[in-house]
Amino acid sequence: MSKQAVTFYSQGCKLMGDLYRPDDLGDGETRAGILLCHGYTGVKDLYLPDNAAALVAEGYVVLAFDYKGWGESEGPKSHLNPHGRVADAQAALTFLALQPEVDADCLGVYGISYGGATVVWLAAVDERVKCMVSVVGIGHGKRWMRSVRRPDEWFDLLEQSATDRERRLRTGESTNVDRNAVLLPDRQSLELATAARRDNPAAVSTLPFDYVDETLVFNPEWVVDKIAPRAALFITSDQDRLVPPEESIALYERAGEPKKLVTLKGYGHYEVYSEPAFSEVMRETIAWYQRYVPAR
Repeated sequence: MSKQAVTFYSQGCKLMGDLYRPDDLGDGETRAGILLCHGYTGVKDLYLPDNAAALVAEGYVVLAFDYKGWGESEGPKSHLNPHGRVADAQAALTFLALQPEVDADCLGVYGISYGGATVVWLAAVDERVKCMVSVVGIGHGKRWMRSVRRPDEWFDLLEQSATDRERRLRTGESTNVDRNAVLLPDRQSLELATAARRDNPAAVSTLPFDYVDETLVFNPEWVVDKIAPRAALFITSDQDRLVPPEESIALYERAGEPKKLVTLKGYGHYEVYSEPAFSEVMRETIAWYQRYVPAR
């Protein structure tokens, strides 16, 4: 496997990416391309290299990248705009399709957690996506954010969001807050995420509070039915307390055929990034891609 640092632009901002290629690519040969989309406050160098390695081993050309303002990509730092992320993913898909070793008619996308929501929207609006995989993704922003909070915590969040909305109106700035104050991770998720991010200097710990307003109205389940007749796979876990399985179930129920829902047993949200759950995720993912976007 080879890895090449690449750059491209989205909405005027230079984005940073990594292009992964199989070593057995022949001269003039093309392969299917897979775009990877990270979630929430992740970056391309956190978790996604493992996904890329598994996919490249099956013969795929793979692109991972950082959205505007994340990692070393240009743009407002740590601003999480869900529709802006879809625009960035479309730009990344265009870049991937332009690579001489990629079959532009054979493209798939993979997203995890908040990236699982991004790829649903991307596949719904961009017919170049022939096959989509959403892992522990979000289907309805407001339902999700409320589902992981006690009633008082929920109303506190709405009050804080209203206060920040007024602040943005008057000053043009949003208040930066700790990622965990907005995400409200369960104990296991907090422990595993903290450990994974500890040795990654690009990992972000704060983000502007305007993320809340934008997420409350970001509902990929509104558009998931537009993916059909292209293929959609949803993977969740029955012990996910950060993004409950009901989110993937709702997406699956609203999607058209061909579609598949896989519910892993006994894993929490961040356990899908590591063994043994990781192999289960990738086994289902690779089988789905091989069916609808075969590498060769």
